[in-house]
Amino acid sequence: MEQHRTRPPNDGPRRGMPPPAQLPPQARRRPASGADPRQVRQVRVARPAPPAGRLPGPRLTGLGSGLFCIVVMFLLGCLDQLLFGASMPVYGVLFVPVCVLTALWVRDSDLLTAPVILPIAFALGLLPVADGKAGLLSRLMGVFTGLATQAGWLYGGTLVACVIVLVRRVRWVRRRRRRT
Repeated sequence: MEQHRTRPPNDGPRRGMPPPAQLPPQARRRPASGADPRQVRQVRVARPAPPAGRLPGPRLTGLGSGLFCIVVMFLLGCLDQLLFGASMPVYGVLFVPVCVLTALWVRDSDLLTAPVILPIAFALGLLPVADGKAGLLSRLMGVFTGLATQAGWLYGGTLVACVIVLVRRVRWVRRRRRRT
């Protein structure tokens, strides 16, 4: 069954909002009727360069930072298993830099997701490190044992990430307030 619009489209600007920025003439041109729309050039707005002396870091979304953290911790768990024979302290030490990188690389608008994903990534990264030669239940028991015995590294890394995230969040809120 066909649905008809009951309201006319609202093409005008919203009340209280600034008018949309004008596009340059190249972007306003429409392709000729027979032209291929894929051949129309896109106009990109250049980002400002980072301040001198500061390297631009990757900016991951909340999902991207979660995937980054989980994959890196799983790979570090596999590497720990191969090189150090599943040493739990080595795994815990490797967790802290991953926490710092995750807290530094997440986007400003997704900052609060970083401390949430870290314990999940720690637990999933324990799968290759956990002692479980007798099957699935033995491996799960090894993961729980690893979580219990390495709780200091888990809490420490998560605390470091929380501090970084809170500092970044306060700075972000202050920048937003200054702009308005």
